[in-house]
Order: sequence, then C-alpha cells, then structure tokens
Amino acid sequence: MKLISAIFIIVFVSSVSAFAEPIRHNLIFFIADGLRPGMVMPETAATLARLMSQGVRFTNTHSMFPTFTTPNASAMATGHRLGDTGDFSNTIDAGFQVPGAGDSLTPFLESDPVLGDVDEHYSGDYLNQDTVMKAARGAGLNTASIGKLGPVLIFDHTERSGEKTLIFDDSTGRPSGIPLNEEIKRRLEAAGLPLEAPSRGENSKAGDFQNQGALRSNDVQQAYFVNVTNKVILPKFKQDKKPFMLVFWSRDPDGTQHNQGDSLNRLVPGINGPTSLKAIQNADNNLAQILSTLKVLGLEETTNIIIASDHGFSTISKESATSFAATQSYKDVVKGFLPPGFLAIDLAHGLNMPLVDPDEKYQLVPLGEHSKRSNGLIGGDKMHPRLVIAANGGSDLVYIPDGDRELAKRVVEFLSSQDYVSGLFVSDDLGPIAGTLPLSQIDLKGSAVTPLPSIVVNFRSFSTGCTDPLNCGVEIADYVLQQGQGIHGSFSRADTAIVSGASGPDFRQKFIDPAPMSNADLGKTMAHLLKLKIHDKGKLIGRVLFEAMPRGMTPRWKTKTLISSPDRYGNQTAVQMQSIGSNRYFDAAGYPGRTLGLTTRIEQRKSR
Repeated sequence: MKLISAIFIIVFVSSVSAFAEPIRHNLIFFIADGLRPGMVMPETAATLARLMSQGVRFTNTHSMFPTFTTPNASAMATGHRLGDTGDFSNTIDAGFQVPGAGDSLTPFLESDPVLGDVDEHYSGDYLNQDTVMKAARGAGLNTASIGKLGPVLIFDHTERSGEKTLIFDDSTGRPSGIPLNEEIKRRLEAAGLPLEAPSRGENSKAGDFQNQGALRSNDVQQAYFVNVTNKVILPKFKQDKKPFMLVFWSRDPDGTQHNQGDSLNRLVPGINGPTSLKAIQNADNNLAQILSTLKVLGLEETTNIIIASDHGFSTISKESATSFAATQSYKDVVKGFLPPGFLAIDLAHGLNMPLVDPDEKYQLVPLGEHSKRSNGLIGGDKMHPRLVIAANGGSDLVYIPDGDRELAKRVVEFLSSQDYVSGLFVSDDLGPIAGTLPLSQIDLKGSAVTPLPSIVVNFRSFSTGCTDPLNCGVEIADYVLQQGQGIHGSFSRADTAIVSGASGPDFRQKFIDPAPMSNADLGKTMAHLLKLKIHDKGKLIGRVLFEAMPRGMTPRWKTKTLISSPDRYGNQTAVQMQSIGSNRYFDAAGYPGRTLGLTTRIEQRKSR
C-alpha cells in the first residue's frame, strides 16, 4: 500500500511539474526585408527555398497595408493589425513635435531615439500592446533582436536598458543606440568583434537624378550582425541552458533594392538587376550561416525557425500627366517627372493654401522646390495646420487635425482627379464620401492611441510585362528616390504578397499551406509556440497558424470584393480580400484597372 502511495505521489508531482513548466522550444524569427515570393527559387535563394520545401511553405501570404516596414514589424511583434498598433506607416503624424526627429511633426519611425520619444508621449508604449518578445522576456526566456534599425527595437521597444533583451542594430555602439551590457561587451571583445556596428558604406548611397545609386549589397554590415549572432549571442544562449527567442531582421534585399543603381530613370530592369539579385543572395547566405551555427551548437533539433518578409517590392515610376507638381522645374528632378512631395505640392496648389516643410524647421516651400522628406503641412500654421501629409512611398497618409468634413470632401475630390491615385480610404468619422471606402474596412480603425489618418492615398501600380507580373511591378511613389529604383507601400499584390515559411520540431514537414495568412498571424503563432499568455488590447488580432503544425487542420476561407459608390469621375475604390472568421486578408485594392493584381471578376457589392 505504501509503495502504491509513493508511486502515486511521484506521478502526481511529475504531472504538476510538467503542467507548471511547459516545454518550450527555441524560436528564431528571420525576416528578409522586402523579399518577393517569386524570387525564392533554388537558383536565387537556395537556403530559403530548401527550408520551405523541407518544412512549411505558406503560399497565400499577406503584408499589412500600408505595406511598409514598421507597420508590419508592429504586427509581427504584437500579433495585432494596424488599427490596434497605430503604426500606420514608416512616417506618421505623431500628434506632437518629436525631439528625436528634429522636432518634426512627421517623424520617420526607423530610429531608436524616435521610438523612445513616441513611447514616452503615449504613456510608455505607442503600440498600446505587449509584444511577444516582452512576454517571452517576462516568462524567463533569453531574448535578442538583431539587424535593421527600427524594426529590431520594435520587438521589445519598451526595454531600452540593454540588460535584458539584447539589441543590435545600425546604432549599436553609438550615443543614439541601445546600450550593450558588460557581459556582452566582454563576449564581443573575446570574439574579436567591435562594440560599434559598421555603417552600410557604399550600400547606403542612393545616387541622385543624374548619378546611379548602390552597386553592392549590404554585405559588410550584415556580416557583422551574423557574427554577433553566431559567435556571441547563440553561444551565450546555449551556455545559459534557457529557451530563447531571437529575431534577425536582414535589411537586404530591401535596402539594396531601394538604392540600386542598375536602372536609373528606367523602369527596366528596375529592381530585377544584378545588384538586387546580390542582395537576395546576401540575405540567403545570412540564414545559411545561422542555421549552420545552430547545428554546430546542437540547437538544431530544439529550435523552430520562422522566415518571412515584411512586404513585397516594386519599381518606382515618377510619371504623371495630371500633376501640377510635375509641370514645375526643380534643380534635382528630371524635367517632367514627379518631385518628392508631389502630393503635398499638388494639394497645396489645388486648395490654394501655403505649404511648409515639417522636416526643415517649418519653412515655407516655394514653387520650384519640394520638401526635404516629401512631407508637408498645408494651411494654418505649424501648430494648427489644416492638413498634414505624411509621405511614405507607394501610399501616403493625409491627416485633417480638426476633422473638417467639408475639407475632407474637397481633398478627396481633388485626389480622385489625379492619374497617379488608385483608391482612397477615409476615416469613418468623416462620414460617407463617394468613391472611397472607410478605414474600418481595411482594419485601420481599432484601439490605437496614435492619431488616426483621415485619408489613406493608394498610388497607381502596374507591371512592365515579365512572365510573373508580380516580379516586375511598378508603382507611383512619393519618395526621394528616382524612377527605376525600388519602393513599396501600395495596395498592389506585388507589395502585399510576402515570403513566409517555417521549419522545426513544432511544424509539419513538406507541407504547402494554401490558407490565407498574414504578418499578424505570425505574431500570434510565435506567442503560441512559446506558450505565452498575453493580454490583448483591441480586437484586430491575428490567428494561430495551427494548420502548419502536426495534426493541424487547414481552415476554410471565403473570398469577396467590396466596392464603393462611384465619385463624380466614375472612380470606385475596390478591395479584394479573403477571410477566416474575423481575420481579413487583403489581396489588392484601388481603382479597378489602376492596381496590379486587383481583378473585378469576383462578385462585387457596395459597402454603403
């Protein structure tokens, strides 16, 4: 009897212990910024292709719109869509003059000081959501985030001490960067690695309208980040004998595709030239080196690998037959091309209001000149502008601080007359406006604490006609780069389609997943794999990708197209989407005929 009791106690204690401390596998999240799914083939990206062929390959993939880096980093980091995170684009109207951005009202969020400022302004957390990495750190896991400035910090942006989550980005070792703790400094020195991250060097040179941009990938800087990962962080995590979450955000191919000099002022080859191909290979090599180190350290069998890109990519076009801005002459723009900040210039001219530059000490922008970073304040004064234009690339944000409905209608009517526009989305608070769809229909209205855009402007996109149109997408871009260089941000399917796959002990083998998925789903899936409990604020929450796991069932999904009433020019904004329960996945949107990948064959219905 005593023996039976003893056995029962042992079994009971073991069961309680197993329940209290769930077995967690390690997790590495590898992001190849701006990688297009059509470019992942054995001959171009052998490691990525092999990992997805052996593990899971997601084939029905979706970036968050607007299809920029920090919005998608916010979705990956939290598992929430943008209406909840409030990270609406790389450049936003912050609602205050941001010190780290030179007191600009329209800061570029890919900056450690700027992220600190917006956090401080919004009660310590501008996303208003706990990130997966923060929860992992709180649960006792080792955590590190390495690579591209901006998105790297977003994964644990409220922890800036360097004592808990390890942060390595472009600013590491510099006054503006997140500090390194003493142990990591000693390990870097022992590994023969500098305490300061190298710059991008030649890769950072974008050229100008007369001189080609970069002709090499970001290999030097990324080699440093890979060495830090393989020689310092992974050995430390191995030694600590604790589960870990590690993010590696490869700036390539994004940074190189933006700056590449293969196609100055020409749409072909655009982002498909030799320099962009080197950048894809660079990211692929980085992943191969990390996987090799996992194997050497004996961590391969206990580590889940998730790979993704934050958005797709397109080639820049600067051509318009309707823009006033394109009729003016500029010292740094090809004659007849759209200048940086053309949307702000056109709106200021169309509304007969003055334009000032928030990134150049709020100086007036005279005719024949453009703002420094394409942003603009229109009307009023710098403290009370009538309009704020946050320019980003393939889409722009327009804010109307006082919520003037009549002004909103004037802005919409003007924009819908421009040939570079393809679809307008308007804040629900402004009421119905012909030719537009409300922000709530594309999941931009939620629990966010940052200012909600009044109007989101999607720019026209098309293809140059290659075998796969999504591999040679082109879009009008409100940006400082030149025609022929690279951009993203639009509602083109070339920008919304992303790379994503997974491999490891918690994933199926040789499985092609046809169900729609998004970057927000990846955030929730990581939380599930790490067995974390996170309190969600807001309802725009991604789903766990159970179908990619052993014994998982592929969910059913629906497809539909929403379409607005026509405006005075006959324009209608349409959104083509898929859905699984409350999760919506947006394929493409805009004016039919002006957005690459947007079809009208699906049965349509009016939303209002």
